[in-house]
Amino acid sequence: MEPMEHRTSWTFVTNHARILAMVLEDPETRLRDMAVTCRITERAAQAIVANLESAGYLTRVRHGRRNHYEVTSGAPFRHPAEGYQPITDFLRLLVDLNRRAEGAGRPPVDGDHHERDSRG
Repeated sequence: MEPMEHRTSWTFVTNHARILAMVLEDPETRLRDMAVTCRITERAAQAIVANLESAGYLTRVRHGRRNHYEVTSGAPFRHPAEGYQPITDFLRLLVDLNRRAEGAGRPPVDGDHHERDSRG
């Protein structure tokens, strides 16, 4: 089977979902890492985090120079078709898929959220 060509007009997973999955996997992930993984600017990642926080999908607490994020337990999907289902089941699937891809030798994106330095 031929590999699918890279499409940029739309995706099945939004950057909001990607960022929530990153927070679920690592509550101290940095905005910089979110941006690199999603291939967006840090300002766009910051806006997404603000959207998610204001909608009640995550909380943010400052720990020294770092933020600690937490996905809200039991938060439902936003669309009524899936609104009865908690978003965390879907996020765990994304985390698991990412781990499997990394285990299969997927080349890491520069600044992948698993490779951290000591800066905040």
